[in-house]
Parts: sequence; structure tokens; C-alpha cells
Amino acid sequence: MVGENFIKIYEKGFKESWDFPALTDYNTRETFTYRQVAEEIARLHILYQRCQIRRGDKIAIVGRNTPRWCIAFMSVITYGGIVVPILQDFNANDIHHIVNHSDSVLLFLGDLIWENVEVEKLGHLRAAISLSDFSCLDQRDGEKIAKDLTDIDRYFKAKYPKGFAPDDVKYADLDNDKVVLINYTSGTTGFSKGVMLTGNNLAGNVMFGIDSGLHFRGSKCLSFLPLAHAYGCAFDLLVPLAVGTHITLLGKIPSPKILLKALEEVKPNLIICVPLILEKIYRKQIMPMLNKRSLKWALNVPILDSQIYSQVRKKLVDAFGGRFEQVIVGGAPLNQEVEAFLYKIKFPFTVGYGMTECGPLISYTHYTQFVPTSSGRILQGYMQVRIDSDDPYNIPGEICVKGENVMKGYYKNQDATDAVLDADGWLHTGDMGTISEDDTIFIKGRYKTMILGPNGQNIYPEAIEAKLNNMPFILESLVVERDGKLVALVYPDYEAVDDYGIANEDLPVAMEEIRKNLNKEVAPFENITSIQLYPTEFEKTPKRSIKRYLYTR
Repeated sequence: MVGENFIKIYEKGFKESWDFPALTDYNTRETFTYRQVAEEIARLHILYQRCQIRRGDKIAIVGRNTPRWCIAFMSVITYGGIVVPILQDFNANDIHHIVNHSDSVLLFLGDLIWENVEVEKLGHLRAAISLSDFSCLDQRDGEKIAKDLTDIDRYFKAKYPKGFAPDDVKYADLDNDKVVLINYTSGTTGFSKGVMLTGNNLAGNVMFGIDSGLHFRGSKCLSFLPLAHAYGCAFDLLVPLAVGTHITLLGKIPSPKILLKALEEVKPNLIICVPLILEKIYRKQIMPMLNKRSLKWALNVPILDSQIYSQVRKKLVDAFGGRFEQVIVGGAPLNQEVEAFLYKIKFPFTVGYGMTECGPLISYTHYTQFVPTSSGRILQGYMQVRIDSDDPYNIPGEICVKGENVMKGYYKNQDATDAVLDADGWLHTGDMGTISEDDTIFIKGRYKTMILGPNGQNIYPEAIEAKLNNMPFILESLVVERDGKLVALVYPDYEAVDDYGIANEDLPVAMEEIRKNLNKEVAPFENITSIQLYPTEFEKTPKRSIKRYLYTR
């Protein structure tokens, strides 16, 4: 059990960072200090008390990242409730299902999402509250939550007649073994599962972040990953708020253009991102620059290439704000070509590994110790790793982990829990990989997506797709098995196709050439027999992962 109580981390942290800026909305520039955040939380606690919300009651939140999203989230866990964050990209039916399945009694939501929600389908819900201003959007007959919210300032002044002071920050006494968060995974089949995370699970992530110095009082953070997802929640919200970091919430889709502008303005001390962002910047900005004829020539000159790479590194560092210590990449595998290039130019990045069921962190290494193609080292003192293989250093097996961060189970789904958590507490991740002697993890692919070759070889389609996605005119791909042969489904980069003046009828010829070149880079048993073109992007989950199951039938 982690020594620090999860809820008390914030009781102490808010007091110590009282006058520091805590949350800023990038779009409106509205800013809350830690004192103001604590005051807003106190107001919501008064509301919960007046409408008799009990310890352990579930409260759901769905909407874009804003200061009030964060305040609502923190108000639930510091009260002793169980917060149910929902990705805003979920459709209305999924929101209905999650609110009902989680038994949520209150729902905080953005006004645009409210337009699509049918409150009559939310059986347990007592009220819906706006994330714009904490006003009541709807309440069940007989409830007085709307009136309580209208009068909340009066109740607040009556409770704190001398004003709200640091000594008034007193949060729930709740043991770390209690569930504080239910995070619904995006899932790829049917409805997603509710991951039950305890205070200990989250404290494990937070204390590792604090001990690693990822954030610190007065540092700056630009939050652009969805806070309803475990990765963004832990390292763009929970760790920063624990130490007094100033969080700026982007609150919009982080296209490279929008993101780079925000990074330049905020100048964060740490950047948490997913591979897609780095890959887009690499393809759209770095590659065109390196492909210029003059630079291509210069890169072949030994003395000049190091100077050019140094200039590229500086431009990239400056583009990311210029003040960050490192970029931590997680959430999905980083394209190996992009990773190799960033490592070559000595860009300060590292790749971590995690999953919602671990809240999320499993492994991480500081960029100065990062081993290329790895996913970092298992968290020392917090987690253990085991590879189900006769030779875990050389032969891939399923990655199993155990420790402080491993979930309690899936909410109201014992069968699913038993399928991944064994009697000894090992979580079977479903990822295949190897480890080194110091427990650095090397992921090869997903157990469920692994294809058995004609002579019993293990084929990991993700590895082939990574190579294929580096080929010209390929935007995204899926490698599947059809009639015992490997076929690549490809959504072309039509923008690049147009730039090169390639007619649609000539595209199959170009793809055949790409197929031949790909097969030179993979093992014979990994050879692709054909490429099938798709006219539209592959359907994705709210996490932007391709719904592979739709294309492997």
C-alpha cells in the first residue's frame, strides 16, 4: 500500500499552493488560483451535503477540458464520492449506458453534449449540472438541487463568515483501498468496461510523478489530451494539482497548427502527448524540410549532417515552447522511423507504457536513459513485471504486471475481471513483449491481433503496419489475414497523391510498387500478398485507435 493517502495529497497541496495559479482556460483566458479552486470545491461540497450525496455515490462528468471540468472532478474525489469521467467523443447512447451502468446520481456535462442527451433515459440520475457555470440543467421531480445551486453563495458565506482560509480545506477521510474512480475504456466490442481504480492505484501514479520531478510548484503544463482518459488525467491533472503546477487547458482538438501555437505561448516545463501528434509534425514539417534537394545533399556530408540535425533539433525544441525538460510519449506505440529520427537528433523524448487498468502507468524511463524501441522500465518500488515465455529476454510472451497501480476490477463485471486478473494478483495485459535484465519492456504487439504464420511463426501486424505507414502515399493501414494470406488494407494519403500529380487510376500501380518495397523490409513469412485501398479513414474509438475488429471479419 502506498504510504500517502490519495485524498490528503490534495488537502495538503492546495494549502501549500494557495496563491499560485492553478487552472487556465486557453480559449477564454479565465484563470483560477489554488485558493479559488478550493473555494469552488467547497461550494460543490455544500451542494452534495444539502442533497444528501453519500460517500461512494457516483457522479459522472462529460465535456471538453475546462477549469470547471477539473473542479467538478476534484470535488467528487475530495468529498469521498466516486467520479465517472466520460470521454466527450462518446455518442449519446454510450453516455446513457455509462451513466446508467455506473449508477451515477449526478451528471456534470457541457452544454453542447446536453443537447444530445435524453435525460428520460437516465434512470438513476437526480440532476444534470452545466460545466459552463454549474447551473442546474435538469432535475428529477421532487429535487431541489436547482434552488440549492442558485443559493449556493449564501450557504457558502454562512458556513465561512470570516472568509475561506487554508485551514478550511478539509477533505474526506477515506482509506486508499476504497474505489475513487470508475474509468470506462473505449472498448472495441460492445459496450466498454468500467475500470475501478482505488485511491492507492492513483496515489501510486501521483507519487511516482512527484518523486520523478515531472511537475513542481510554479511549473507550467499545457493539457491537450482528454482528461477523461487515464493518461491525461494522471499526468496533466492529478500530478500537477498535487504539487502546485499551473495547468492551461487547450480545450480543442490539438491539430499541429493549433498545438504548436499554444506550446509557443504557454512554454510548458513538461509535455505529455500521444504518438500521433509527433508523427504528424514529423511528416508535415520535418520531412518536407529534409527532402529539399540542398539538404539531401548536405546530409551525405559527414561534417554537415550533424550540424543540420542540430539545427532541426533546435527548431523542434523551439516549436514545442523551448522550456520543457522532456516529451513523454504514451497511449500507443510510436512509429519506429519517427522514434529513430528523434533519437538521432537527440530530441529529449521518452516512451512510456500503461493502460487504464493501471491508472495508467506501468513503465517509464527518463529521456536520458531511454532505450530505443523500448517502452521504459517497470516502475521500481511500485510495479512488478512477468513475461509468460520460456525465454522472456528473447521470445515474446504476454506481459503480466502486478503492484500498487493495478485496478480493483471491472465494475459489475466479475467475468471480465477474472479473465484478466488471476488469483495471485497478476494483470494479464494482452500485450506481447520481452524484457531486458533491468526490466525494461519491449512491446511486440497485441496478443489478440497476433497472426499465426504458416509454419507456426508469430506475426505481429502492428510491426508490419508501422513499416507500411512510413511508405509514400500511405496515411494509415491495417494488416489482416484473408484465406491464409496477409493483406494490407490502406487508406491513402490523398493530399500527397495530389501533390505528386498521381491520377486515381494510377494509384493501384503505385501501391503495388510499395508492396514490393515493403516485402523487402519484412521477413518472408510477413510478406503482404496484396494491398486493398479504402476510400475513407478507418473507423476509430474515441481514443483514436482503429476499430480493428470491424475489418478482420
